[in-house]
Amino acid sequence: MKLVRYGSIGQEQPGLIDKAGRVRSLSGKISDIHGPTLDPCTLTRLKAIDPESLPLVPEGVRLGACVGQVSKFVCVGLNYSDHATEAGLQVPAEPALFMKAPSSICGSTDNLILPRGSKKTDWEVELGIVIGRHTRYVTEADALLHVAGYCIVNDVSEREHQIERAGQWMKGKSADTFGPIGPWLVTADEVPDPQSLGLLLHVNGRLYQSGSTANMVFGVAFLVSYISQFMSLLPGDVIATGTPSGVGFGQKPPIFLKAGDHVCAAIDHLGTQNQRVVSYN
Repeated sequence: MKLVRYGSIGQEQPGLIDKAGRVRSLSGKISDIHGPTLDPCTLTRLKAIDPESLPLVPEGVRLGACVGQVSKFVCVGLNYSDHATEAGLQVPAEPALFMKAPSSICGSTDNLILPRGSKKTDWEVELGIVIGRHTRYVTEADALLHVAGYCIVNDVSEREHQIERAGQWMKGKSADTFGPIGPWLVTADEVPDPQSLGLLLHVNGRLYQSGSTANMVFGVAFLVSYISQFMSLLPGDVIATGTPSGVGFGQKPPIFLKAGDHVCAAIDHLGTQNQRVVSYN
């Protein structure tokens, strides 16, 4: 299934995408696409519903973040060796973890808002993992059983705040709209091999990032297991798994986003994000 949340900001309703690419309403079936509705039993029940029996949603409706009420937004740094090289850093011996504030989450077509005074806002297309059941000390062999599905994440980053302002990376990762997720949450049964997905990111029509999850240093199952050794992962939590090379600060000379730019991020089978960059008012 391709699950979505549609409607105005703060008023999103649950839905799914039918075979014709139309949004169908799941209102009355579930309350939201969030932790309590991402357990395997609920997803199995939803899969049994004939999409043609569900009400059509008007075309052009806004798609919000594909998961609501996210409690944790966990990120993995330097998880592609080519990105570590362009950053001038070594590939870590263990996953480098940091957090984004859940308040950074937005929809896949919402405006990307530059922070006040920002000079170095950058892009990072990433595979997102959405957790489907309480996960603590899970083995790598069982880890994928705890995954509800996958989505696109753009780990938008203000490099001056991240690198030059001291402290942890999260201060450069957590501005409002710095965490677009979606457009869809694609359930795990439709992504049999999360390590064979192509990733692309264009800015103003120019291709900057082109990679594959096959080149992750640490794969999806390992990451879910590894992170669960340090914290409980709850249903609806999101893990951003790292980005391939091609980010703005890795260009020569570096290139950063400015108002009026258009960012398009895509991952095989998971859809496309399209965002316009605007200044903070």
